[in-house]
Amino acid sequence: MRIAIFGAGGIGGYLGGRLSQAREEVVLIARGEHLQAIREHGLKVDSIKGDFVATPALATDNPAEAGIVDAVILGVKAWQVVDAAEAMRPMIGPNTFVVPLQNGVEAPGQLASVLGEQAVVVGLGGLVSYIVGPGHIRHAGGEPFVSFGESDDSTSERTQNLLQVFHNAGVQADIPSNIHAALWWKLAFMSANSGVGAITRVPIGQWRSVPGSWEMAQRVVREVLAVAAGRGIEMPGDALASTIARLENSPAGMTTSMQRDLMEGRPSELEVQNGAVVRLGLEAGVPTPVNTFIYHSLLPQEMKAQGKF
Repeated sequence: MRIAIFGAGGIGGYLGGRLSQAREEVVLIARGEHLQAIREHGLKVDSIKGDFVATPALATDNPAEAGIVDAVILGVKAWQVVDAAEAMRPMIGPNTFVVPLQNGVEAPGQLASVLGEQAVVVGLGGLVSYIVGPGHIRHAGGEPFVSFGESDDSTSERTQNLLQVFHNAGVQADIPSNIHAALWWKLAFMSANSGVGAITRVPIGQWRSVPGSWEMAQRVVREVLAVAAGRGIEMPGDALASTIARLENSPAGMTTSMQRDLMEGRPSELEVQNGAVVRLGLEAGVPTPVNTFIYHSLLPQEMKAQGKF
């Protein structure tokens, strides 16, 4: 397949590198010094699963130069989704589809509002990975995974083909029977981990050891699952237990990108994580008091990072 990675950061760069290694035709959309370094030296990936250097078929900051592709893996930050959708139009043909890997549950709808529903599938992914320098990514933890599927959970040739491509590249991938439930399950985990981590400003192993902080995280999870139910999402019966178990089993030194961004004064994904739970809960008539406390406690920091003060 001809696959574009739009946003070659931590997750996009890692996946693009693995797909390049598997000899897929990969186009990396990047910019600035990161792009220049990839063009000159390839994409260097330090990984707990083995270091490597990948050479994409093309690295560019111009989607028009890339031309039509079979699939787009969207790896930009959540607040960049709409702008990215507009920018990628030159790569979208009649059979192209976009796989968003952003945190939150709203990216598929945002993409569809620009590109049309036929051009978008629902997706999520995860690993602890980040840019450490131009052309250089470090995968520091977690088993990389991607999950995706058609919005109506139907079986399609295009998602099956992409699934096989990821498997060929040695990337854990699946097509869940209920992709929207998978998306909300990730939101439950991330909202608790990011929200409590950003409030306490310590790694998960530390706040998890404090009974009050740990209880707050569990309440965040319960609220997210209640909002999902209020919006008609059929969550599995073990959603609460499995989310809490994932929090319990996360590496003690783990921090999230939203937490790190807020602590370092950068714009974060607060609006699409705890903020989305509050906003979507209001729409569904579901109270979210703990998420509301976290969101409004962190919002002044977010506004300052965005230059609004």
